Amino acid sequence: MTEGSQQKRVVVVGAGWAGLGATYHLAKQGYDVTLLEAGPYPGGLVAGWQTTGGKSVEAGIHGFWYPYRNIFALINELNIHPFTTWTRSAQYSPAGLEVESPIFQDLPRLPTPLGTFVYTQFQRLPLIDRLSALPLLYAVVDFDNSDAAWRRYDSVTARELFKDFGVSARLYKEAFEPMLLVGLFAPGEQCSAAATLGMLYFFILAHQADFDVVWCRGTVGEKIFRPWVERIEKAGAKVLPKHRVTDLIIDSNNQVTSVVCGNEVFEADAVIFAVGITGMKKIVSSSPSLQSRAEFRNLNNLGAIDVLATRLWFDRKIDIPRPSNACFGFDNTTGWTFFDLNALHDEYKNEAETVIEADFYHANQFLNWSDAEIVATVQNYLTTCVPGFQEAKVIDSSVIRLPQAVTHFAPGSYPHMLPAKTSLDNVFMSGDWIVNRHGSWSQEKAYVTGLEAANLVVSHLGKGTPVEILPVEADETHIQVARSLNQTVRKLGKSILPNFWLP
Repeated sequence: MTEGSQQKRVVVVGAGWAGLGATYHLAKQGYDVTLLEAGPYPGGLVAGWQTTGGKSVEAGIHGFWYPYRNIFALINELNIHPFTTWTRSAQYSPAGLEVESPIFQDLPRLPTPLGTFVYTQFQRLPLIDRLSALPLLYAVVDFDNSDAAWRRYDSVTARELFKDFGVSARLYKEAFEPMLLVGLFAPGEQCSAAATLGMLYFFILAHQADFDVVWCRGTVGEKIFRPWVERIEKAGAKVLPKHRVTDLIIDSNNQVTSVVCGNEVFEADAVIFAVGITGMKKIVSSSPSLQSRAEFRNLNNLGAIDVLATRLWFDRKIDIPRPSNACFGFDNTTGWTFFDLNALHDEYKNEAETVIEADFYHANQFLNWSDAEIVATVQNYLTTCVPGFQEAKVIDSSVIRLPQAVTHFAPGSYPHMLPAKTSLDNVFMSGDWIVNRHGSWSQEKAYVTGLEAANLVVSHLGKGTPVEILPVEADETHIQVARSLNQTVRKLGKSILPNFWLP
């Protein structure tokens, strides 16, 4: 191979949705890609693993929502079948069942957001409280995921947002805050109003079917990442676990030439970071090269949230009405979910005992408890929701503590979040905390930003074809009209009103 035709080398850091997505596309385009993962296996926190006793566990269950168009396209390309059918879900409080959700796509489609309000079955929440959400629709229209919209709403807390738009105290406490606790993983006073609007719109309000969800029929690592990594390695990429990045070597032309992992050095023509905020802060803390740049130093202004993942095996079959359930009101600042794995996971379908996954978000107060205290509390909470758990005996359990595990979209965090392009000419960012304009969230956003970073490498190095990224489904016509009108009024106001009158 001649000097001019030598393969361009790309180093991708982090083997979650973003890193695997970037690596897969660049390997298919003929790049020499090395994927570095700090953990013992690809997939990071999403993947899951087996206990010494051979039982599957994971760091929380991850759903795949109807708008995950790019992830579903990947699944089709890999020709794998990892998912359940669309499932119904429920919501519980200490008072019992609060909400049941149908399969929204099976019902006649109503204009946004009527389907969400009409078809969701609230057991106790009065209609007058639900109607108090209507003024909030202005904020939904006004927040169009633009930079200006993020800056308008990011410094406001979600709690302030709902209060300012007249949402009743009961609707906030019994509907919106529970969504925040399991969607953004924190109570409303600790969530950015911008992130709140983006999350609610993508998962619930944009289109009637958006809240419909499927689940993996096993761990994500087993059902998706393992066959995906095999395909990635067949395409020529090297996947190296147990490689923690400690620094970058930068030349006088503002280009990274190498990535350092302790005593190992990997030469690179381009670098993609695809790690969570906690992992990125660790890399910066060890890297003099990154510490010298304000954008990376400022990442210390961002935070993450503690998660607790438990899996309990009970000695008998318990009738659980729905496979996926969210819960609120058990602890003031913590949301939790529980899943019937006998209904969701292939390996438990024919088991005589019941297997439950219960995950707690913003779980900082639980992390120092003993396993026995945690398991007893989980069983007590489960019994409040489904009385059949009271007489059952826990015959095995797994408790996984995950400090600083998921992104905290705190008020005021937006100015410190990084875009895909950095001040280093050949370094690109990806992950669910990266600023982008696609409009997706969570796993879909992480995967999309990985594809966007891969496209930036293709553009920068001038080799290969960019991947086609599927946009989120277009806004319905009445929302498009409302947003256009709102933008016109804003522009008119900006030309007439003094700046200090404008949000």
